[in-house]
Amino acid sequence: MNELKVLIIDDEVVFSQNMAKLLNTRGYQTETANSGEEGIRVLEKEAYDVVVLDLKMPGMNGIETLKKINELDIQLQVILLTGHGCVDTAMIAIQLGAFDYLPKPCDVKELSEMIDNSQKNKNKKLKKSKRLRMRL
Repeated sequence: MNELKVLIIDDEVVFSQNMAKLLNTRGYQTETANSGEEGIRVLEKEAYDVVVLDLKMPGMNGIETLKKINELDIQLQVILLTGHGCVDTAMIAIQLGAFDYLPKPCDVKELSEMIDNSQKNKNKKLKKSKRLRMRL
């Protein structure tokens, strides 16, 4: 069983609930938030390994939400979900620290593989950071 905690931040309630159910059947501990603001409140109270973040949302959009997540200074990976034609914005999000992006709607198998890969990347970064701190 997978022990990773995943938070889906997406304003499309049906999509996020369905994706959460599908990820839960794959062993992830998945919760949802239906706005950027709600997602930030959840992250301030509880630790997650991965955030699956919709890029286009009313109010606080995905880029603004990602910037707020970065301000929280927590160790997690962010995977962006983008609609058609949003690749340029997704690339900006990657420059801001997002792990990767997927077009929406996405396949649960592809998303779960990306979640797992994000954790491998996170572990590599943590090891590299630890080695650098030991040298100082």
